[in-house]
Amino acid sequence: MAEDKFRKTLRSFLMLLLALVSVEEAVAQHSGFTELTNLVEFKKKFAEEGKKILSIRSSFRQEKTLSMLEEKIISEGKFNYKREKKVRLEYQKPFRYLLIINGDQLLIRDDQKESRISASSSKLFQQINRIIVDCVNGAILDNKDFSPRVFQNEKMYLLEMSPTSKAIKDFFQKISVLVDKKDWTVVNITLLEPGSDNTIILFTDKVIND
Repeated sequence: MAEDKFRKTLRSFLMLLLALVSVEEAVAQHSGFTELTNLVEFKKKFAEEGKKILSIRSSFRQEKTLSMLEEKIISEGKFNYKREKKVRLEYQKPFRYLLIINGDQLLIRDDQKESRISASSSKLFQQINRIIVDCVNGAILDNKDFSPRVFQNEKMYLLEMSPTSKAIKDFFQKISVLVDKKDWTVVNITLLEPGSDNTIILFTDKVIND
C-alpha cells in the first residue's frame, strides 16, 4: 500500500525536485530559443551553481490540464529543501498533503493516514534518491535516466529532459525547465504526460541559502 501511494505521489515530487536544479512539448513553442550545440561549458557552470545551493524555500502554484476536463486544476503550496537530501513538499490548497524526504526515509501524510517508506525497500525510491543527488551537484545532465537538450535566448535557458528510464517514462513524456540567466533559478516547469495531459509549476518568493 505504501509503495502504491509513493508511485501516485511521484509525479508531484518530480515536479518540485527539479527546482533543485539552478538552471511545451516542442521548443518551437518557445519562439526565439536556439539550441546549445556544445554543452561542456554549460555543464561546468551548471555544476558550479548547483554546489552553491544549501537550501531553498519557495511558494508554488500548480496548474494541471486534463483532456477530460475543460477547467484547469489549480493547487498551491510550499516547497523546502536542505542539504543533504532533505525535501519537504506541502500542498495547502485546495487540499492538504505532505511529503517529506529525510535521507533514505520518506514520509507521506494526508488527512486520513501517514505512511513511511525506506529506500532499502523500494527500488523506485532509490532511483529518485539518485536523481536528487544529481540535481543538487549539477550532474543531472549526465544522468542516464534522461536525454537532455539545452536551449537559450537572451534572458533564459530552456532545459528539455526526455526520460530514458522506463519507470519515469510511465509518468512523463518530457520535462521542460525554464531558467533565468541572471540567478540560475527556475521560472517554471512544464511536464508533458503520456497522452495530452500536462502540468505547469510556477515558482514565486524563492529564498536561497537563508
